[in-house]
Amino acid sequence: MSFQRSLRLFSQPARFQIPGRAVCQKRWLATEVDASKLPLAGVRVLDMTRVLAGPYCTQILGDLGAEVIKIEHPTRGDDTRAWGPPYASYTEQSGQQGPGEAAYFLAVNRNKKSIGLSFQDKAGVDILHKLAKQCDVLVENYLPGALKKYGMDYESVSKVNPNIIYASITGYGQTGPHSKRAGYDVMVEAEMGLMHITGHRDGPPAKVGVAVTDLTTGLYTSNSVMAALIARGRTGKGQHIDVALADCQIATLANIASSCLISGKPDSGRWGTAHPSIVPYKGFKTKDGDILLGGGNDRLFGVLCEKLGKPEWAQDARFKTNPDRVKRRDELEDLIENITKTKTTQQWLDILEGSGMPYAPINDVKQTLEHEHTQARGMVTEIFHPTCGPMKLVSPPVKFSHSQPRIRTPPPTLGQHTDELLTGILGMEPNEVEALKNQGVIS
Repeated sequence: MSFQRSLRLFSQPARFQIPGRAVCQKRWLATEVDASKLPLAGVRVLDMTRVLAGPYCTQILGDLGAEVIKIEHPTRGDDTRAWGPPYASYTEQSGQQGPGEAAYFLAVNRNKKSIGLSFQDKAGVDILHKLAKQCDVLVENYLPGALKKYGMDYESVSKVNPNIIYASITGYGQTGPHSKRAGYDVMVEAEMGLMHITGHRDGPPAKVGVAVTDLTTGLYTSNSVMAALIARGRTGKGQHIDVALADCQIATLANIASSCLISGKPDSGRWGTAHPSIVPYKGFKTKDGDILLGGGNDRLFGVLCEKLGKPEWAQDARFKTNPDRVKRRDELEDLIENITKTKTTQQWLDILEGSGMPYAPINDVKQTLEHEHTQARGMVTEIFHPTCGPMKLVSPPVKFSHSQPRIRTPPPTLGQHTDELLTGILGMEPNEVEALKNQGVIS
């Protein structure tokens, strides 16, 4: 099934000046031509997800050209609209009250359209059913069975739209002993092995600094949706996709899980920035920060020894081979750090430049976003938000040679596109839409 879609144009100028800042780089605006060149142009997605894993999945689909219709609670919206600070402040001209738009929500909801809709009213459920009939994909992240009472479970939806690709994201999946349990990222990190292998060598288990289980689940789901769309092109049939945070977390244990399965032994625990089988391979203190060094083989270790001013270490019987270095890990790492602490991070970067030795400064997030390579790769885009004005967001990361995904539209305000979607897709009259707003069914 293919649909012709149109995208609303934004009237703000492509270049604008913010007081106290230099002129921003050109902002890419949405046009029908832009969208038509994208890989998922013509695909319509009903997004019934909130928080992170689901919205991250649907944002990827939106980046790639799909029209994403985000269903939100008519007064609260997505949970993450309240997850602040920080907030992007409303402009005075917007007339909006409150702290602004939460940075958390802004991170995973670009290239989407928002409709505020209540499930508690039959009229709202009827609208959901009608939208589902007009969509190629539905993504939801409710507990198994929760949508059945609204007739929005896969079995019900597939009867009225047998071509639909229906993806369910849950903590533990649609089957299994824990399928009815709610599961946030950190709980799954804890239960499914990741937290146990994360943290300092002698410290307690730690969660990863970003909700990586949610994010990898979103990635797996978006890949699976696209694969199902390709399969539908061959078979003409839609299908149900069951994605669990727990399963995705186990899958991304990768070589650590494989090591346990092959050896029959428990994992080797936490290693901080170090590697259990390679030395040196970790972060070292400098005079003003940290630098990560990776001597992955004997040749690279020799290069590092030269740059540290200790060429004799490469032939030292204690450190000559990687197994030797692993045995004397603490001794060698202490020797290296005694030297790295004598210079600044930048001095070490200058010394190691062009050496072929893998190295990197350990930057904070602000430094990362301001990094010259980040800027050169276009990984930060300045856009114009309808109620907050100019703001910077992280860009879609993958570069295509013929159809470049960009931020075509900013993350929507709650119910920003309700009128457009109900009149445009469902053919409702403006007075019908207004009546439903007055009843609190939509916003």
